[in-house]
This record gives sequence, structure tokens and C-alpha cells, in this order.
Amino acid sequence: MKTDRSASLFSQARAVIPGGVNSPVRACRSVGCDPLFVRKAGGCMVTDVDGNEFIDFVCSWGPMILGHAHPEVIDAICATAADGTSFGAPTPLEVELADLVCDSVPSLEKVRFVNSGTEATMSAIRLARGYTGRNVVVKFDGCYHGHADSFLVKAGSGIITLGIPGSPGVPEDIVRNTLSIPYNDIEVLEKTLRDESLDIACVIIEPVAGNMGVVVPEMEFLRRLRELTRELGIVLIFDEVITGFRLALGGAQERFGIMPDLTCLGKIIGGGLPVGAYGGRADLMDQVAPDGPVYQAGTLSGNPLAMAAGLAMLKVVRREGFYEALEEKSEWFGAELARLGTGAPVAVTLNRIGSMMTCFFTRDPVTDFESAMRADTEMYGRHFRHMLASGVWLAPSQFEAIFISAAHERNHLEKALEVTESSFKKLGVC
Repeated sequence: MKTDRSASLFSQARAVIPGGVNSPVRACRSVGCDPLFVRKAGGCMVTDVDGNEFIDFVCSWGPMILGHAHPEVIDAICATAADGTSFGAPTPLEVELADLVCDSVPSLEKVRFVNSGTEATMSAIRLARGYTGRNVVVKFDGCYHGHADSFLVKAGSGIITLGIPGSPGVPEDIVRNTLSIPYNDIEVLEKTLRDESLDIACVIIEPVAGNMGVVVPEMEFLRRLRELTRELGIVLIFDEVITGFRLALGGAQERFGIMPDLTCLGKIIGGGLPVGAYGGRADLMDQVAPDGPVYQAGTLSGNPLAMAAGLAMLKVVRREGFYEALEEKSEWFGAELARLGTGAPVAVTLNRIGSMMTCFFTRDPVTDFESAMRADTEMYGRHFRHMLASGVWLAPSQFEAIFISAAHERNHLEKALEVTESSFKKLGVC
């Protein structure tokens, strides 16, 4: 595989961009190689600047549920761009997308668009604090809610990929108002939330963890979380930036039948363009300026290109049979991946729900941050490099997800399984 042009671009990038990348995990340091630079993508295929083609299981870290460059999404972007790209004023597209999002996500009565998932989660906890008059945020070990100061405590995603325990530049005064407790641990959950001295404003959770690898919640844990927060007047926030419109039309909350007070969204609702949103009960959302005292603003919020792309994307996924077909192919692919790893000398544990899954290089079941951290990251790096050299594009981190899109056909999945089997054999897995 030729990588001359990618290598040249990476060298050039490091001179003008920190680490040569605009998001740390893209540097591929944890998997022992340099990044490849993408030239184009279509369907489930990505082509780099050297002309190498790959079957893509990153899907831009989740949002490309239809595959890349879907014609309806591209047409919507082009038609909208012809009339201008940003106005700093309301547009009809914002209203139309807000109606569609609220109609799709069960707990949403009102929604506010922002420009990223980080912005959505940051705004949601400010709203929860303003509404309750309390200060403390409870999160869960290994869950990642963006890079806002309050969230960089035992966070997942790039934080654990790079082995960074937190981040310099985050004041202790902010950190002391964030508590991180174990995922899927009902006993600790109950003890923490019932501690009246903690002054808890909200609990924020990925209802399916996607940033320490895919970790599925125990249903009793989620149910008890909802019961306790409701009883104690604590705002429950679901971070569905990844799971929203992926696990079901209404996200994880629809799939599990558990309704939060606030929901954070992103990725799929932008059709591949930068976007985020937070929404929920009307009495909560009515506290947001200009109706209420909780301030949040953004010059490019509701950007017409992102709104148009998101509308096109959501109209496709709302079509009859879309999620059933996606579930069927994902279930088959996941079962085949699990079969390849079963009984291996170096074990692989597969976690899957819907069209997102992670192969952990560990013998143990992965149910929380502690068990995820037992995975062999060096082994994953070797696996990643073999897969990439054989034309399969995985996330450059053990602690991320494989995403299946509507564009992945049976032949793509079968090819990926062949390459995976070859990799496992080279690793001594089977």
C-alpha cells in the first residue's frame, strides 16, 4: 500500500497544526502508524490521497448512517448553498428540522440547535444547573461528553486512547463540581444520588456507552437511574450524540423505553455537517434565553447547510423498513465477528447493539470502564494495521465503535470478515 502523499501531507500538517491533526485520535498514535489523508468517499468506501480504497467502518465516527455522499443529502446541500451559506437569522429549515426531530425523539417537546455535540452537552448541564439551582454534575467513568472542562474527568474517547488522565487548563474549582462514578453499578449510583450534601443538579449519561468502546447498559441500572433522578428532583440528561437516530428512529430512549428530561443530539441530525442539539421537556427548555434566564447562543447555530443535510438524512431514515434492514445486517455481521473470536487463545469479546459494535481484545466481558481498560491495546493496534493494509478502515482506537451503514452490502461485510479472520490468525487468535 503506497502512502507517499499521506506521509508528505502529515509532515506538512505537523508544521502548522498541533500533532498534524484537528482531533487527537486521528493521529493514529495508539495504533502505531501515521494517519492516511482522505481524498473522497462514496457509499461505504473511502479513498485516500494515494488512491488506496477501503471499506469504511468508521462512518465519520457515526453520522454517515446512509453511507458517504448520499445523493439526496448532497442534492439538499447544493440546492441550499446556491441561496447562501449563513445569514445569522432564522430560516424555515430550522423550523422544519426541529419539528422532525421533536416528532421522532419521544422525550423532546422543544429543541435548540447548536454546532457540535460538545456544545450540546455543555449547554444542557448549564440549563440543568440553572433550572435546579444546584451545582454538581454526575457522570460515569468512561463516558465521553465532549471536551468542555466539566467533562474531562475519567472521560472516554481520545482521553483514554491517548492515556491522558484529564487535561491541564481545567481549574480545580470546576472539576470539584463533577463526580464520575462506575457505569452499570446500581449500588454506587443509589449511594451517590441519595447523598444530600452533594447538591446534585443533573446526571448525564451515554445510554449506550460508545466512547470506551461499545458498552451496553444493564436495563435495571437505567431504570433505577430514571427512578432515582425523578424522585430526587435531579435532571436526567441522555447524551445521544452517537445513539440518536442510530439505535432507532427515537434513539436509545425509544429502544429502551426510558425517557430522560433532556437529550443531547448530534452527528446524524447534521447529515455529515457540523451540528448538535439539546432538547427536552418544555418547562426546562423554556428557561433558555430569550424566553428564560439561562443564556446560550451561537452565530452559526441552525446553519442552513447543516439543517438541509439533516433534513434530507432524517427523511431517508424515517422510511419504512430502514431500521429493520440495518438491524438485520448488523446482527448477522456481529454474530459472524463473535464466531471468529470464540474459543481463541487470545480472546476477543464482542459488544454489539444495533448497528454499533466493538471487538475488545480481552478475555473478560466488558461491562464498564474498568473492564474495558483490560483490553490489549497493543494487540488492537496490530489488528488495526493488518486490516488497514488489507483494505478495511477501522477506528484508530480500541475504545471506539464499528459502525454499519445502509451502504454496507453483503459483499462488503463478507470481505471484512475474511480480512478479520486473516488478522486473527496472524495474531494467534484462531
